[in-house]
Amino acid sequence: MEVWILQLFNGISVSSILLLVALGLAVTFGLMNVINMAHGELIMIGAYTAYVVQHAFLAYAPKASFDWYFVLALPLSFAAAAFVGWLMEIGLIRFLYGRPLDSLLATWGVGMVLQQAARSVFGAPNVAVTSPSWLNGGLDIGSGLVLTYKRLFIIALVLAVLTAMYFYIYRSRAGRNMRAVMQNRDMAACLGVSTRRVDAASFAIGAGIAGVAGCALSLLGPIGPSLGTYYIVDAFMVVVLGGVGKLIGTVVGAAGIGITSTMFESWTSASLGKVLVFALVVAFLQWRPRGFVAMKTRALDGQ
Repeated sequence: MEVWILQLFNGISVSSILLLVALGLAVTFGLMNVINMAHGELIMIGAYTAYVVQHAFLAYAPKASFDWYFVLALPLSFAAAAFVGWLMEIGLIRFLYGRPLDSLLATWGVGMVLQQAARSVFGAPNVAVTSPSWLNGGLDIGSGLVLTYKRLFIIALVLAVLTAMYFYIYRSRAGRNMRAVMQNRDMAACLGVSTRRVDAASFAIGAGIAGVAGCALSLLGPIGPSLGTYYIVDAFMVVVLGGVGKLIGTVVGAAGIGITSTMFESWTSASLGKVLVFALVVAFLQWRPRGFVAMKTRALDGQ
């Protein structure tokens, strides 16, 4: 029983990390239909923001306040990645809507530029971010089972981000405008919605969530210029498996991939587990090409 509980916790932990990484992609790819190959580099920006804030606290803040640097790093990571995403949208993506291949190649080039910029500023070797003392250790639930505080914090962070996204997309005027533009751009423009402003804000929010994911990932290990590339394929797989354009589908996709991969890796090996998960995803998409939760559409006769 203890082994099963630990495997379940590990699966939920992996799912929460995948969900946090994929939430930003669910906006840029799922809702805006933009294949953003620079999503991994936006994650990297968030991680390096946490690294910079850490060193700023070490250099300028009282030593007793160091443990609270991460609380400041989270919103700053969101802001830094959102600003870069906003610049990408107004300077490049805006001219490539409806051209998926062009947007793929352009964002891939932007990703290469951002990676090289990170190497020039921070160096090629990986760097470490020191966790706050209140995230060290774990929760002992008996029988030798310890749930680490870092993983529990990431799970709580994912729930908070997911709740904020839900209220923004489905309960706010800005979210309604965003959904209206994504569903019917011309009609939304006729009703007075500034489509360009909505596009820029939506892309910035998706990029900002990627920055939060990078900040959280800095708790789990060293960070480097290629940090985001390790997660970009899994993030796309989560969004496609869950159903493009549906937030609940992203949650289901992340949970399915995270828990399944953890179980397979415990029974076999890490490499073989990933291969089995990928094979299952491909088989499932052959059966349901639109994913777990398909977006409902209505076609007009005669069109």
